[in-house]
Amino acid sequence: MDAQRSGPVRRPTPQEVAAAAGRGLADVIGPGLRVLFCGFNPGLYSAAVGLPFARKGSRFWPALHGGGFTDRELRPWEHDELLRQGLGITSLSNRATARADELTSAELVAGVTALAVKVERYRPRWVAILGVTAYRIAFVRPKAGLGPQPGQLGPARVWVLPNPSGLNAHFPLPALTAEFAKLRRELGTEA
Repeated sequence: MDAQRSGPVRRPTPQEVAAAAGRGLADVIGPGLRVLFCGFNPGLYSAAVGLPFARKGSRFWPALHGGGFTDRELRPWEHDELLRQGLGITSLSNRATARADELTSAELVAGVTALAVKVERYRPRWVAILGVTAYRIAFVRPKAGLGPQPGQLGPARVWVLPNPSGLNAHFPLPALTAEFAKLRRELGTEA
């Protein structure tokens, strides 16, 4: 994992955020993870500071903690601690945009191929796709729902979680956290 930042970062200017369009982020990944969380793509703020889910108020970190994956709420720059917990982060597309709907279907579908390569290399037990819409498009499963999915992606099982974006009004934080907790309970039942 190539950490782009190792601690709290300066808040970017609006110009720096806008200039981050099209930039990517380094994956937070390592061998043998329990779960590799896979988002649509980096947001502009995250790309501007070089950290996943970096915007103040990101619901990913509270849902991760509230769902039982970590003993405290981690910060975006705590890559090493995230990896120690057996967790990683990647994206279907590594092109930063202001909104996920700026991605094309072709980008999302192509992202599955790149994700499969990462999964074969690092061998996580689970891949958790963060967003049912992205999963439906990328995996060409238009009727898929939340939770465990049929089949596998290489050696990993696949679980779909709600998109933690604050724009996802269908899932307030307590509902989002409850969905994360379902995956965490499934991990607890595995040998």
